[in-house]
Amino acid sequence: MNSPNAIAARLLPFTLLVTALTGCRPHEFPQYPPNYREYAYVTNGGSDTVSVFDVVNLRLDREIAVGKDPVAVAVSLTRNEVYVVNEGAAAGQNGAPGSVTVINAENNTVAATIPVQRKPVSIEVDPAGNFAYVANSGSNTVSILDLKARRAVETVEAGEEPVAARISPDGKSLVVADLRGNSATILNPASGPLAGKVRAVFADCPGASDVAILPDSSKAFLACSAGHQLMAIGLAQTKVMPAQADRLEALLDVGRGPAQLALKPDGGEVFSLNSLADSVSEVDTSTDDVVGSYVIGENPLRGLVSADNALLYVANFRSQYVTVYAINESRRAGSIHVGDGPLALALSKSGYLLFAVDARSADVAVVRTGSSSLFTLLPTGRAPNAIAIKAFKLP
Repeated sequence: MNSPNAIAARLLPFTLLVTALTGCRPHEFPQYPPNYREYAYVTNGGSDTVSVFDVVNLRLDREIAVGKDPVAVAVSLTRNEVYVVNEGAAAGQNGAPGSVTVINAENNTVAATIPVQRKPVSIEVDPAGNFAYVANSGSNTVSILDLKARRAVETVEAGEEPVAARISPDGKSLVVADLRGNSATILNPASGPLAGKVRAVFADCPGASDVAILPDSSKAFLACSAGHQLMAIGLAQTKVMPAQADRLEALLDVGRGPAQLALKPDGGEVFSLNSLADSVSEVDTSTDDVVGSYVIGENPLRGLVSADNALLYVANFRSQYVTVYAINESRRAGSIHVGDGPLALALSKSGYLLFAVDARSADVAVVRTGSSSLFTLLPTGRAPNAIAIKAFKLP
């Protein structure tokens, strides 16, 4: 039989290890006040639900039933609300409108449902949180939603099959990517005497699929997914002399199948995710120059830049990997093994955690950004396809 001293000696290394791990724990995860809440919302297109994940405790909070075929999600910057786009019509109602489900983030319950038009596929909330813009791909329109009144206040014509509508940070320009129309439509936003009116249309962007607008609202870039180019558009400026109208600046050669754009928070560069070329192209937004293209992974479909402008995370859909690209060094910094078919990305507010939605394995990979390592996998509903994160404090 071992003496107490011998047992203590044998346990000492384990005790020191536990103490060390316990001491590190506050540094591994952010420390939150008791009234802090942060949730990740994942739309499940095959389950007609939204999976709500508690980011603070890293667990599934609940599943919320929404409309049919949820395909997009956005959060309000000014209200504790989340907006889910439901592409499908109700059973037996072919050709009927889709809808937007409003979720109260404080209790994660459905607060309202707003009808829109046919096959809505994306949503953008204005910086003030007053209006949302929904691209209705089956109606060739954009619905303008009054979020306080919870209703559509106007429906405006866009090009053929609009798939993305982005509002400029100054709230003065709405840029729509018309997938089948091969064009960009520039609209006035929801306020003012010319609300919702078309200002300009720019053709020759085959398969226009995504829009990125610079932080100073001076320029928009469109991904032309059916070709190999980006379109750079100078947006109308009224505070310069003489005033400038919307204008085409350049068509930039990138890789084949540019599906999505990832903009640095400082607006200095925009990255084109070239899905058919398995590459990423980096564009200097001030000069409209392609400064480099880099092989990145199999079928890159989504990209996200860290808040410090240092890292680009790329979801490679035809794989089980998210690639990390070091922007300042112009090189791949590694790959993270996640689930099957990563399709959407989001960072926690602290930036400590990266969430990758895996469409084929129906889960969310939670990644530590500091070590670029997988922390855990959390199950979702069927066919997850989009994610948004909302953080707030309760009163």
